[in-house]
Amino acid sequence: MHRRATLTRLSRWAAALALGSLFGSSPHRPPLQKPVAPRFGDDPFRLGVASGCPRPSSVVLWTRLAPAPYEPGGGLAPRPVAVRWELAHDEHFAQRVQTGEVWAQPQHAHSVHVQVTGLDSDRRYFFRFIAGGVASGVGRTRTAPREDAAVQRLRIALASCQHYEQGRFAVHREIAWRDLDFVLFVGDYLYESFHPHFQVRLHEGPPPTRLDAFRRRHATYKLDPDLRAAHAAHPWVLTWDDHEVENDYASDRSWLGGDPQSFLRRRAAAYKAYFEHLPIAPDMAPTGAFMRIHDRYTWGRLAELWTLDPRQFRSVQACSLGRPVGGGRVLIDCDEMDDERRTIFGAAQEQWLQEGLPGSTRTWKLLGQGSQISSWGVDTPFGRSVHSDSWDGYPQARERLLRGIADAQVHNVIALGGDVHRHVAAHLRLRPNDDETPIVASEFVTSSITTRGMPGAAMALIRSANPDLLHARGDERGYALVELRPDVARCEFRATAFPVTEAAQLHTQAVYAVERDRAGVQREA
Repeated sequence: MHRRATLTRLSRWAAALALGSLFGSSPHRPPLQKPVAPRFGDDPFRLGVASGCPRPSSVVLWTRLAPAPYEPGGGLAPRPVAVRWELAHDEHFAQRVQTGEVWAQPQHAHSVHVQVTGLDSDRRYFFRFIAGGVASGVGRTRTAPREDAAVQRLRIALASCQHYEQGRFAVHREIAWRDLDFVLFVGDYLYESFHPHFQVRLHEGPPPTRLDAFRRRHATYKLDPDLRAAHAAHPWVLTWDDHEVENDYASDRSWLGGDPQSFLRRRAAAYKAYFEHLPIAPDMAPTGAFMRIHDRYTWGRLAELWTLDPRQFRSVQACSLGRPVGGGRVLIDCDEMDDERRTIFGAAQEQWLQEGLPGSTRTWKLLGQGSQISSWGVDTPFGRSVHSDSWDGYPQARERLLRGIADAQVHNVIALGGDVHRHVAAHLRLRPNDDETPIVASEFVTSSITTRGMPGAAMALIRSANPDLLHARGDERGYALVELRPDVARCEFRATAFPVTEAAQLHTQAVYAVERDRAGVQREA
C-alpha cells in the first residue's frame, strides 16, 4: 500500500472518533467577523515566536497574540487581527526574502501558523511578526538540505519531559545557544498533573480538562524565557506522549476510567491547544479528537527521520484490573501482554513505517517516538516485573518493529526516545538481553528537562537485569546532543542535578557512538 493511501485510511479511521471539528475553518481564510485595528495594552507577543517542520524548501513560522495570556481570549477582543510576517537573510531585515499577511482568528486563540514555501534549501533565515504596529522578537530558523544533497553533518538536540513545577528550564538555555540544525522534542511538552513533593514553582491552576484551561497551561510554559529562547533559536520537530493530555492515556481511554466520549472531549481540547501553541504545519490541524502528528523528514542523503505517535492508536494497557481503562501498572504475571494484536502505534502507522524503512536510501534511519524501546524490567523471585505502559508491556509490538527491520535488512536504524527521565544508550535485539540473538538497531533515550527520575540504586538494579543497557542513569536531568556524520552517529548526554535551578550548569555525563553498518552502541567517553 502506498504511503498516501495508508495515511488516508488512518485519517478516515480516526475521524470516526471525532466529536466535530474544534478547530473549525482554516486560519488563512478571510475572517468571518469584522477585523479591528488592534490597540494592545501590553506586548502581544509575550508567548514568543517559533519555527518548525524544516523541509528543503519550506518551514513553518508560529506565534500567538496574547497580551494577557491568562485572561479570556488572551486579553484580546473576539475579532480577527491582521498579522504581518517577514523572513530575511539577516537579523536586521535589510535583506528581506518574503513577507505576507495572515489573519489571527479568535477561534484559534489568535495563533498564527505560516508555512513559507519557495525557499532555498540548507539555508538559515530570520523571521518576525508585526501586529498593530508592534514587532515581535526575532527568530532564527533554517531549511533542510535537498533530498539528494551529500550532507556531512546533522546536529539534533533530543529533548523530552519538561514538568514546569519540578525545575527551571535552564537546559533550554544551553539548547538555545548550541549550534544545532533542529530540536527534536519527543513528548511531555507540558504536564497536566502536579506532585506536591517536588514543586519548585507552581502551575497556574488545577489539572486542565477544558480548552480554556489547556490554553492557560500552555501559556504558563511559553512564559518561561529559556523555553522561548530555545524556540526562537532553532526550528523544532515535535511529537507527543501522554502528559499533553493525561498521564498514561491509551487511545480513547483515561486511566481514571469513565465514559470514553467524555475523555475524547478532553483529548480534543488538549490537541487543539497543543496545535495552537506549537510550530506545526497548518495541514496537521486537529479535527475534533483526531490530529495527525506522525510525519517524515529527510536531511539530504545523510538521514531520514520518522516522528511517531505512540498514544492516539495504542491498545489499552494489559491486565487493567478487569476494567477497560488506561494507565500503567507494575505487572509480573499477565498473559494478555503477549496478545499479538496489541499495538503502540496502531496497525496503519506500523504499516506506514515498515513500508518506509526498507525504501529509505539515506544512511541513517531515525525513529523519533515517546519512550524507551529497550527492555528495563526487573527479575524477581516471582517472575520478571515490567511496567505495562512501557514497550515491555507490548512485547509483540516491539518484536514486529524489530523483526521488520531485521527481515528487510535495514541498516543504521537508531531509535530516539524520551519519557522515562533517564539517559539511556542501548542495543536493540530481536529478543531483549539475549546475546544469542542479533542486535538489529541502536537506541538513545534522553533524560528529562526537569522531571524527577529514578535514584541510583533503582537504576543499578535495572541495569543489572538488562545487559542491553550499556548506559542508564536517572539521577540527573538534561538533554541528548545527537550528531550524525556519514560514518558515525554520536550521542553526548548533557546533564545537571535535580532539581534544575535557575543557575544550573550542564556537564557531559557520557558519550556513545554507533558506527555505520554496525548495529549497537559503543562507549566513547
